[in-house]
Amino acid sequence: MATSNTNLDPNQVAKQEIKGAGRKLKIGIIGTGWIADAHMEAYKHMPDVEIVAGADLIPGKAEAFFKKHGVEGVRCYNSDEELIANEKDLDGVSICTYNCQHAPCAIHALNAGINVMLEKPFTVTTEEAVEVMRAEKKSGKVLTIGFQPRFDPNMQMIKKIVESGELGKIYYIQTGGGRRRGIPTPFGTSFIEKDKGGIGALGDIGCYSLDMVLNAIGYPKPLTVSGYKSDFFGKNPATYADRGHPEYADIFGVDDFAAAFVRLEGDIILDFRIAWAMNINTPGDTIILGTKAGLRIPSTDCWNGSVGGPMTIYSQVAGSSVETVIPVLKDNSGMSLFDKKIRSFLDAIIDPSKGAPVPSSQILYNQAIIDGIAKSHAAGKEIKIEIPEI
Repeated sequence: MATSNTNLDPNQVAKQEIKGAGRKLKIGIIGTGWIADAHMEAYKHMPDVEIVAGADLIPGKAEAFFKKHGVEGVRCYNSDEELIANEKDLDGVSICTYNCQHAPCAIHALNAGINVMLEKPFTVTTEEAVEVMRAEKKSGKVLTIGFQPRFDPNMQMIKKIVESGELGKIYYIQTGGGRRRGIPTPFGTSFIEKDKGGIGALGDIGCYSLDMVLNAIGYPKPLTVSGYKSDFFGKNPATYADRGHPEYADIFGVDDFAAAFVRLEGDIILDFRIAWAMNINTPGDTIILGTKAGLRIPSTDCWNGSVGGPMTIYSQVAGSSVETVIPVLKDNSGMSLFDKKIRSFLDAIIDPSKGAPVPSSQILYNQAIIDGIAKSHAAGKEIKIEIPEI
């Protein structure tokens, strides 16, 4: 199984006292849409941070963003390149742009020697992710990907259960989730436009379901994928009737549903599906099957940060079927998951030896599966997942 020795244990982050670098870290925010609000609020909770710069492609949007958050003295720019060219002493940036801008913005920042917190999804394609990682490797800077559910104690418990050997050899995983109706247009149309979002439900929420299970089993390399995706609801004007925007159907250019059968290294099968919209309440719980026991995880909305209820281990004891319920764990750290995500990034800047909290070497495989589903669908057959050398 492929793991990274640069992975920072989220348990340690949660228990750490907030500590500084002897000075305030200078941070910039690239992209000031709705997800940037969560980054901004988390940074405001960190006493060793100074937000010094921001950028957005829409004139005036960055200025309005920082005014809304009550942060003064921030220098604002109309592009990431302009920000990077003028801000010579940045310690790090949060990249909160459209999906299609993730790769170029991350590459620009890394090439300038700036540490990067990159919102999920990593990129739109595998090839883009590889180019970002090449820039990361050349720069020697921290690149971490924004998967805050990793810091939830229940998500960490899934990994602990698998690593304990309680389940035996893992051979089959079923995961995914979805919404009965939940195409994210309340924030405008950037999620559903092909030239902005690039990918739909796959990149918005599917990446979380994949990370939940792949992280638990050590991120084995994906080998092949047979994938399918559709846009039946996104292309239907009736979907947007309650929002008064039937024209969104003409704009919709991404997936609203996807499913796949993925073969992973180590003779593991991954059965995956994800939806922004579907005619059922849930595609089912996450299931991890092993030779000694199985684990059921109520997880339809795992992107919200945790599991959907108590987990259950199914095993055989002295010839009898036994069910062991794992209660939902409370997080008593006093920090939100987003605060932990940002804190872990800052701590990696302060002490690079800790490595990236959510390393690109892992999320590359996540991205390769997502991209592989799209490529398999286009080809109409199972394909081999090809990952270029970094």
